[in-house]
Amino acid sequence: MEQGHTNAQACRIIGIDSRTGRKWRNGRSADRRQKAAPPVNEVVPPSGPSRYLTEDERVHIADRLREKATIRAIAAELGRSPSTVSRETRRNGHLGSGAYRPQRPRPGPMPAGPAQAPARSSRTRNSVRWCRSCWTSGGARSRYARFCGPGFPDRPEMHVVHETVYQALHGQGRGELRRELAGALRTGRARRKPQRQANRRRPRFIVPMVLISERPTEAEDRAVPGHWEGDLTIGKDHKSAIGTLVERSTRYVMLLHLPGDHTAETVRDALVATVQTLPAELKRSLTWDRGTEMAAHKSLTIATDVPVCFCDPASPWQRGSNENTNGLLRQYFPEGTDLSVHTPEHLAAVADQLNRRPRKTLGWEAPAERLAKLLAA
Repeated sequence: MEQGHTNAQACRIIGIDSRTGRKWRNGRSADRRQKAAPPVNEVVPPSGPSRYLTEDERVHIADRLREKATIRAIAAELGRSPSTVSRETRRNGHLGSGAYRPQRPRPGPMPAGPAQAPARSSRTRNSVRWCRSCWTSGGARSRYARFCGPGFPDRPEMHVVHETVYQALHGQGRGELRRELAGALRTGRARRKPQRQANRRRPRFIVPMVLISERPTEAEDRAVPGHWEGDLTIGKDHKSAIGTLVERSTRYVMLLHLPGDHTAETVRDALVATVQTLPAELKRSLTWDRGTEMAAHKSLTIATDVPVCFCDPASPWQRGSNENTNGLLRQYFPEGTDLSVHTPEHLAAVADQLNRRPRKTLGWEAPAERLAKLLAA
């Protein structure tokens, strides 16, 4: 391979299998079960690089990435496979910036539990105790322990966050001691309370929603046509959108033209105009997610006599047909493009193409064919 041959060509020249050549190149023996020395006429594998990247190699990768070098160029310089370098950069990239970090974090000492956390130094513990006479807030105490004490900003052992203080306070006391602790706190609570509580969550819409659990049971088995799933396909910078309607039984698609915006009133008017073109047999229910574009769902139901059912939070699989159709639509409307430039005629042409495409789930019938059969029956 140093002479310019590929792995397959080099293995063919010396008479070994290509998989064996890859093992030799990665620094592993051709057969781990062979303990004895190879025969005289057998090719001895060269001593290749280690299976794992060394620290010097990781530093070299970081330096070359800052110089805008390609993955293949870096791999050639290190004598490694490009996939090895690519996996290394993905695995150790920073979550925020995406920059590669060659120094991998090593396991450090286990953090102290709630009862031992502030006991990392007597000075920290005394500082937090002194704050209790002035401030009953754990956040205020932690800020003092880090910034206000003499020389504390330069001493990491003095740095504690408010959660550490709260965990230590609430994790120590029992019985009468715990009641005394609750009395010393400003809130008087003996245990932590989350900021958001399920019983105090505000509803998304003013008008009560009809949940998917209340949807007609005939919509579940897809035997009766007329139950639709809807959503918005969002364009560039969330400034444009196209509405999508998919019939659950036949996967028939209808697209909504939203050239200006996709507010609740605009989406409602487009849905009313589209649903009113359908026969009565195809106006049974509409399932949507909990997006704010459906804030006017009550007036939509009054205008079309179609109940709107809402999915559970973070449950896109409850609109599986619509999610699948939105994926097909990205072939015609790529992600990150301006969707307001498409005319109603173009949307109708795209919907017609999808409705004439054979579907495996329909026994290789097209949605338009299946819908025509159901309506005729």
